[in-house]
Amino acid sequence: MIKIKEAVIVEGKYDKIKLSSIIDGLIIETRGFQIFSDKKQMDLIRRLADTRGILVLTDSDGAGFIIRNYLTGAIPPEKIKHAYIPDILGKEKRKDKPSKEGKLGVEGVSVQTIIDALSRAGVVCGSDEVPAGRKITKTDLYLAGLSGSENSAQKRQELLRELSLPEHLAANSLVGVLNSIMDYDGFSKLLDKIFKKV
Repeated sequence: MIKIKEAVIVEGKYDKIKLSSIIDGLIIETRGFQIFSDKKQMDLIRRLADTRGILVLTDSDGAGFIIRNYLTGAIPPEKIKHAYIPDILGKEKRKDKPSKEGKLGVEGVSVQTIIDALSRAGVVCGSDEVPAGRKITKTDLYLAGLSGSENSAQKRQELLRELSLPEHLAANSLVGVLNSIMDYDGFSKLLDKIFKKV
């Protein structure tokens, strides 16, 4: 696994699945063109750009470049890096026919092609930075009632609203996002603030 400091921005869930087997890092989906209308998702990406930088890895087709260009216009250039996969003709295994342009996307290219793209992008591989405090774990979410209990979805929504995070952010992705913006002490204080209001 390759450690990546930056948050990696991909188009969809199949891209994220492919990348999860290659890198150790935070991966965020734009859910295709939904990024254009999802203000909270864009706010999250801006926050990640400020705290750790972002790396854009979209497909090499026209749609991928529309998303890439949108992000490039929204994020200061010193906080964004780009990894480009080459134009490779073919079709993804899960699809019946090739895409409109006939090119493989991130999900369809080889692992080595992705590693080469990451290397060319000059992403920080390795972890020289020591976290400020204890990391938040999935167990912490469970103990706080944010997963695995009857009202956990409602409590998660309250937390997401408080942090101005996208409402569709899955519980599994939440741990990585929280660790990108705070440590356990900050998380604990935030929970006290939110749930003592009730």
